[in-house]
Amino acid sequence: MSARHQLEQLLSHPRIWRGRGVADSRAAVICTGYEPLDRALAGGWPLGSLCELLTDQWGQGEFRLLLPALSLLTRREATEGPGQVVLVDPPYIPYAPALKAAGVDVSRVLVTRCSAAQDVFWTLEQALRCGACAAVLGWCKAADDQCLRRLQLAAEASGSWAVLMRPQSFQRQRSPAGLRLTIAATADAGLDVVILKQRGGKPEQLVLNA
Repeated sequence: MSARHQLEQLLSHPRIWRGRGVADSRAAVICTGYEPLDRALAGGWPLGSLCELLTDQWGQGEFRLLLPALSLLTRREATEGPGQVVLVDPPYIPYAPALKAAGVDVSRVLVTRCSAAQDVFWTLEQALRCGACAAVLGWCKAADDQCLRRLQLAAEASGSWAVLMRPQSFQRQRSPAGLRLTIAATADAGLDVVILKQRGGKPEQLVLNA
């Protein structure tokens, strides 16, 4: 094996961070449904990597931001990959008619409830590792570094879209997540999105019309 090939193998590892100029453009993504956000994220939501979405209050538009990608994932053919979506301990019961209106196949959506915070992480990890889920979304108020690292590794192993919603108060906490962003609703019903960290990219602030 040549030295160049060995170097490329090393740099292609998902836990190695690279500048955008040399990032692997073939990294798997799913379209966000928002063109400015797709450009900022080099194509869309990264698959096989944990995404942290931070907000100061549940219901600020975080689920609305994710709906276009969930629609794409639940409606793809079985030959394209699993289309099951698991929602782990959402703060509100998802409104099925609204999901259907957004193009989500609700027959592929599973909602689970947890009695303790630690159960949320166990459920998220198991859902990611089972190999049947296109997307796994979870809500929690606190997480230690070990739990976050296990989720990041499970996301890497599965290649699925993994999203963890947490309070914005954890913005300064170190995290192994490949993508971290904050979200808030604007006065005109838009979304104020701040990319805090992304693999191979830079911080950026966007205002989306949703």
